[in-house]
Amino acid sequence: MSRSTAVNIQTFINEHPFSPFQWLVFFMCFIIVLLDGFDTAAIGFIAPSLIGEWGIAKPALAPVLSAALFGLACGALGSGPLSDRLGRRVMLLSSVLLFGVACLGSSFSTSIEELTVLRFITGVGLGAAMPNAVTMMGEYCPDRRRATVINLMFCGFPLGAAFGGFLAAWMIPHFGWRSVLLLGGVTPLLLLMLLLAKMPESVRYMVANNKPVERIRAALARISGDAVQASAFTMTETAPQTGSKGLGVVLSRSYIIGSVMLWVAYFMGLVIFYASINWMPILLKDAGLTPQRATLISALFPLGGVGAVLCGVLMDRFNANRIIAACYALTAVSVYFIGQAAGNVGALVFIVFVAGVLMNTAQSSMPALAAAFYPTQGRGTGVAWMLGVGRFGGIAGSFLVAELTRRHFTFGGIFATIAVAGVLSCVALLIKQAARPHATEANAPKAQSFGH
Repeated sequence: MSRSTAVNIQTFINEHPFSPFQWLVFFMCFIIVLLDGFDTAAIGFIAPSLIGEWGIAKPALAPVLSAALFGLACGALGSGPLSDRLGRRVMLLSSVLLFGVACLGSSFSTSIEELTVLRFITGVGLGAAMPNAVTMMGEYCPDRRRATVINLMFCGFPLGAAFGGFLAAWMIPHFGWRSVLLLGGVTPLLLLMLLLAKMPESVRYMVANNKPVERIRAALARISGDAVQASAFTMTETAPQTGSKGLGVVLSRSYIIGSVMLWVAYFMGLVIFYASINWMPILLKDAGLTPQRATLISALFPLGGVGAVLCGVLMDRFNANRIIAACYALTAVSVYFIGQAAGNVGALVFIVFVAGVLMNTAQSSMPALAAAFYPTQGRGTGVAWMLGVGRFGGIAGSFLVAELTRRHFTFGGIFATIAVAGVLSCVALLIKQAARPHATEANAPKAQSFGH
């Protein structure tokens, strides 16, 4: 490679083996997602201790339990445009700092109101960190492995949630509920030291925003020494260009239909997830199961995240929109059958687990789909807004089941209604596919290039 050659950075990443440096970026992003899962689950486990220590009624817990969800939505919606303007690295560092400090502060709360405010701020930090981790990882991945790697990274969320549950069960009796939040605050601050030392800026972001050649060369040289010889860098976008940044890209004529369909699919997916995870123990108990059995069967639902890695492999080989649409369609069928299996514990265990695998696989695959859909100038906003709008689906899912129980829907009727959300997610992705079939390498010559 001579000094006169301009290197296409995506071709460079595609042609070199996945390096130890890229695995380090993966590890750092994986830990961020793991901490998100840990923190999301932890508040549910400390809730009984709050009732005991502060003498509050159960309904008074609603604000503190939902504060982080609202924070997650606000953090995602706000951080996306900032990420496309200021860069992925600065947003990752500041969001990890924010949720670390807020979680640490919440361990010293003296009232439910104080804890609610700090949980909201923690949520804002977490909501900003997750989409930026996805975007950063996506921009350091070779094309042929992008969905697999991002889906593997997303396995950190259910692992963090499960780990948070086991750890909280051991820590609370020994050290009290504050120790769980203390750990949730100290760990991200330790991670921040590693991020400051090792986390690079996205090479795609640097080329798209005409950053100094030396910085781009230094980042690529950590993947392979071949980059040291390059004097200039270019980048080809196969996605249509709009000439704008951030939200201007996401809402432009080329992307608006796909954007709205991604929002609908992710929103409806979280309606199913939160409706099931928050209400299944209560609904199973009301259907005649013992409280312990209802809890154990419900715990099978979020375990299914590992199927996302297989889905990622399929997405990298076949049409990603259709693969995830099929997962959502099968989710709808299996969720419907949960409602039909109330009297048969064996069938219930099987169908809840199957529904969980399908649901988590579809939902965990959506960020990779969004990252592949948008060009570099709008990728941060595109991924973040899908995650942000989707969070409101989580809130809607909880309220939906509350309303259905108030209207005296049967066990089967409730799950049949929830299943409709899976059908809507499936239809949304098929519309996205029909509106703008995914660009292929055949389009590359017509693509816009960036370079300097």
